Amino acid sequence: MNPLTIKQWAEDDRPREKLLRQGVRSLSDVELLAILIGSGTRNETAVELARRILSAAGNNLGELARLDVAGLKMHKGIGEAKALTVIAAMELGRRRSDSNVLSREVISSSKDAFLVFQPLLTDLVHEEFWIALLNRSNKVIAREKISQGGIAGTVIDVRLIMKTAIEMLASAIILCHNHPSGNLRPSEQDLDITRKIGAAGKLMDVKVLDHIIIADNGYLSFSDEGLLN
Repeated sequence: MNPLTIKQWAEDDRPREKLLRQGVRSLSDVELLAILIGSGTRNETAVELARRILSAAGNNLGELARLDVAGLKMHKGIGEAKALTVIAAMELGRRRSDSNVLSREVISSSKDAFLVFQPLLTDLVHEEFWIALLNRSNKVIAREKISQGGIAGTVIDVRLIMKTAIEMLASAIILCHNHPSGNLRPSEQDLDITRKIGAAGKLMDVKVLDHIIIADNGYLSFSDEGLLN
């Protein structure tokens, strides 16, 4: 017996019709992905194809968001156009999360600092180093990417960080980088560059409030761990 096509399913079980009837919140991750994919193959419906892709990603949207075009195209039934649609949707989700971050009045804890950077660094497979620039009230003025590297690390220029802080008239900065490996433990290089930036900041009257390391399983705060001194 041939498998049912989506059009042969009960109307309430079809993703698009279900969205129209019950609202977007009623859809599962698989059904939402199926709508993005649009169509399946001769042997699979879009829902079945979406289920297979999510299953390969451990049913984890974070892992799905890490896939590039080539990674998505490895799944039979996904061409370049469908892969780009999925990637664009994932990026819109990130940007929506990011859009409200800078509305925070002040940074008063490491959790606040983590939330400033999380949308920028979550799901990356390479390492990036960012700074948040704050005014005297600890309100974020801006965020700037300082460098981008590979899986194992990135090169940091202390002079560039201080130049950026001075040009933005920042009173304080928060450092942040990600560990794609998932290991939150700071390396000797992490500790060393934090000391150098802190020393430069004292000369320029720009206080380093914290250094946040982000991984998929959470974050580590140098301030909370007593590692800034």
